[in-house]
Amino acid sequence: MADGQWSPGHVSPEVPEFQPVLDVVEPARQRRLTVLLRFLLLLPHFVVLFFLSIVAAVMVVVGWFSALVLGRLPEPVFRFLAGRLGYQTRVLANEMLLVDRYPPFSFSPPGDYPVRVEVRPTELNRLAVLFRLFLMVPALVVQALAVTGWFALSFVWWLVTLILGRMPKPLFEATAATLRYQMRFEAYASMLTPAYPKGLFGDDGLPVVPFGTGSATRPLVLSRAGGLFVVLFLVLGLASSVTWSTAPYGDEPSDTYRLHR
Repeated sequence: MADGQWSPGHVSPEVPEFQPVLDVVEPARQRRLTVLLRFLLLLPHFVVLFFLSIVAAVMVVVGWFSALVLGRLPEPVFRFLAGRLGYQTRVLANEMLLVDRYPPFSFSPPGDYPVRVEVRPTELNRLAVLFRLFLMVPALVVQALAVTGWFALSFVWWLVTLILGRMPKPLFEATAATLRYQMRFEAYASMLTPAYPKGLFGDDGLPVVPFGTGSATRPLVLSRAGGLFVVLFLVLGLASSVTWSTAPYGDEPSDTYRLHR
């Protein structure tokens, strides 16, 4: 089930907790021209995402009140928020150089598009919904540090990919882990899932990717170098946050950081 398909019903407590899934098919090569112009090419998507975020904010409020009463998101709210989450994740995957193929302007991507998000509608704990704003703060901090750290050296990652025509494997792993954690945080914050965000350092206990999956991130197994890149992102994010907090009055974070908050 991907990108907002609806399947209501009770989930047995014996079923293991389902974390939203990010499937990314790693490209063998990337076209240097599209890498060079990546940000400019994605400008129309950024405009669309800006307006979608306004609608999504309203839908989250509606969904929050509905979940308190129903114990789940209403179908239309779930479909919109899940579709928007998938669309945003595909745009970010392209911006963060994980894939070369241009994202479609659609909540439902073609079947062969190399980035897909899977979320499963399920019952929500009303008490957890009531305090969702407070519960999500630790995950918000981790997500903000990792994403900010990645974008702090985004020019370096862009330059390396431009020169090599591909993203080095350890950097790909760490970038995918960062994007997946952000996606899982967004899913939790918007009540698409009751599962608290996990897996920033990959999936434990799954050393071998199942045969024939075609995805480099399901499961997402980080090499030692990939894990070190994730640590680097967190350290850079923390350093950037400290720098901004101690900057003279009037100094503000960059536009890139504000875009990905």
